[in-house]
Amino acid sequence: MRKYKIKQKIIAKERIAKLFKLAEEAFPKNPERSNRYVELARKIAMKYNIRIPKELKRRFCKHCYTYLVPGVNCRVRTKKGKVVYYCFNCKKYMRFPYIKEKKLKLSSK
Repeated sequence: MRKYKIKQKIIAKERIAKLFKLAEEAFPKNPERSNRYVELARKIAMKYNIRIPKELKRRFCKHCYTYLVPGVNCRVRTKKGKVVYYCFNCKKYMRFPYIKEKKLKLSSK
């Protein structure tokens, strides 16, 4: 039974990655479809209790769950040790710290 659950989670992670890839490909022609792919990926993550990877989390708005493409439907700025995303759809901000990444970069040199 335990192996089955682990296998399910692995498959779910693959599906989430695939859905984000499809969202990226579909965005230029059909942004609504990209939003639907993000919605499906979130539902899969919630159903199987999986965290969406950090690099994928930043690709959708945490308030309205739209797929974000910098310069097209969101603005990205850096301010006081944070990366700030501004969604043009819901007019809200998301802030992500980047000090950890900066420290990791310095320690690896």
